[in-house]
Amino acid sequence: MNAITKQETAMLPALQMNESELIEVLSTSLYPGAQVGSIKMVLGYCKAAGLDPMQKPVHIVPMWDSKAGSMRDVVMPGIGLYRTQAARNGCAGVTEPEFGPDLTEIIGGQSITFPAWCRVTVKRRLLTGEVVDFTAKELWKENYAVKGGKEKSIAPNAMWTKRPYGQIAKCAEAQALRKAFPEIGSEPTADEMAGKSLHDDDTVIDGDTGEIRSSGKPAVSMPARKAAPSAEQASDVTAKASASASHDGTPCTTGEVAYITKKIANKNVSIASVFESAGLTARESLDGLTKDEFNALKDVLV
Repeated sequence: MNAITKQETAMLPALQMNESELIEVLSTSLYPGAQVGSIKMVLGYCKAAGLDPMQKPVHIVPMWDSKAGSMRDVVMPGIGLYRTQAARNGCAGVTEPEFGPDLTEIIGGQSITFPAWCRVTVKRRLLTGEVVDFTAKELWKENYAVKGGKEKSIAPNAMWTKRPYGQIAKCAEAQALRKAFPEIGSEPTADEMAGKSLHDDDTVIDGDTGEIRSSGKPAVSMPARKAAPSAEQASDVTAKASASASHDGTPCTTGEVAYITKKIANKNVSIASVFESAGLTARESLDGLTKDEFNALKDVLV
């Protein structure tokens, strides 16, 4: 049986249902609460790769789109898919994860013991018959997901607290699989992204390329609070704010408000000073934030 036949066979269980039936099953079982359009993306992904969607080889992950300025769903592979694709392309084995020394630290007010790093080696059999090792070493503190929430806690979330070894082992294995089999893709797996904040600065979609990438933005301090403006300047600022509101007074989504809230917290500045820096009338809360105000604040918070 050739590779194409194998891929077609893998799709057979799902193909026994029509698309509407399959979408209904997936939306009520494997992807509860997901939009129909997102589930259709999963089906398209699986069909192109010869995968059975009922085995949930990919995940639906909402992420921030830097160009659209809003959240959108991304179909992201699971580590199980990477393992499947590697097995199809000559994987000769994966070593047991090797962990660095245990460290105990207070992170975000929480005491946790975790391995300093994890190392995994993937073996690939080349067409010549030679077996080559590809090793990846991942640091725990560079990968763990923060708890976040209203407190903006930097403590590890529940998953990384409960499984400090298992989570970093998945990250190291996924990286090793990407190194050994670059043809399977370069995007992070959903397992690596598990629990990451939807608004993390280092997990955004590049608006131009569509790639999931690190924002790479250097830390920028907000300018000091401006001196009280003259009557003429105040009038001009008010006029600009009014014009902005009249252009698009549509209320922001909960996700957009959360995004601005986190940005302001990270800069350690007041809401009023950010509004002033954006040329908007200063206020003390984000209640009733409009789309235009969101865009203006986002520009000064980059």
